[in-house]
Amino acid sequence: MGVVIQGNKPLLLKPSGKDYIWGGRRLKDDFCKDIDLTPLAESWECSTHPDGPSTVAATGEKLIDVLKHHPEYLGTHPSMEDSLPILVKLIDADKKLSVQVHPSDEYAKEHENGQLGKTEMWYIIDADPGAKLVYGFNRNVNKPMLRRALEQGTVERYLQCVAVHPGDVFFIEAGTVHAIGAGILLAEIQESSNLTYRLYDYGRLGKDGKPRELHVDKAMKVVKMKSSSEPRQPMRVLKYKPGFASEFLTRCKYFQVERVLLNTERVHAMADYQTGSTSFEILLCINGCGVINEADGDSINFFKGDCIFVPANSISMKLHGKAKLLKIGC
Repeated sequence: MGVVIQGNKPLLLKPSGKDYIWGGRRLKDDFCKDIDLTPLAESWECSTHPDGPSTVAATGEKLIDVLKHHPEYLGTHPSMEDSLPILVKLIDADKKLSVQVHPSDEYAKEHENGQLGKTEMWYIIDADPGAKLVYGFNRNVNKPMLRRALEQGTVERYLQCVAVHPGDVFFIEAGTVHAIGAGILLAEIQESSNLTYRLYDYGRLGKDGKPRELHVDKAMKVVKMKSSSEPRQPMRVLKYKPGFASEFLTRCKYFQVERVLLNTERVHAMADYQTGSTSFEILLCINGCGVINEADGDSINFFKGDCIFVPANSISMKLHGKAKLLKIGC
């Protein structure tokens, strides 16, 4: 936001969904996700991953196909054969997720047919009172100790549990053991990967009535055994401009995320939008609603839960409304 630039047009997206057993109804009830799955655990809002591609709302085309025809939409940021290097999700954990870990890029490339590993970031949209998540170990462990605890079902004694609140941010590097707890609704920004190694799943049964698959041997090769420091929420600084305020949330070599508070109710001009001229960006509305007015006269109405892909060198745009958005770039 700030100086406006000319170029390509933003694309309102439609997500793919996942019906994992721990999901609930909030993505339908709170975000009006029209996806015929029950439960609805995840919506993959901006994705070119084959396991859950998002589509362009106006045309029904898969985003991956649009980018293949218009690689300039990605800008100069390194891509994966005209696909996005990141993936944006909404996650509704009605029940707790498995205790899991993701591999690094290096391990995945060598052992998972050239796939990406997975470093991710969570933004807590809402959480039940007392809700917690798992972030690393609460003490140093070793492989024999961890295997024994997994076999005996006592691994939870070694897990670091952290209370969560709306607005909290958690950065999960590849190799960090983690689990989203019950009663948490969050946005996840991650590498474009669907590699998950389950360490422990509380003895739950899948939809087929059988225990869900674990990946203990693989997980042992990538998990960080040392204790993790309890994550602390960073001090945030709001930067104000006419019609909106923004704050930096996190940055790593894979993505960067800001929170934008749009409010043009009390100003006499709409907020100018500035995108990076060399890379795409993604806008995820996590509350409220608004409209994007484009320089050519077109407009896009957006509501809570909507996701918009903004191409590199985007057409000049102005935003109007009252909303909270995550602004995601690379």
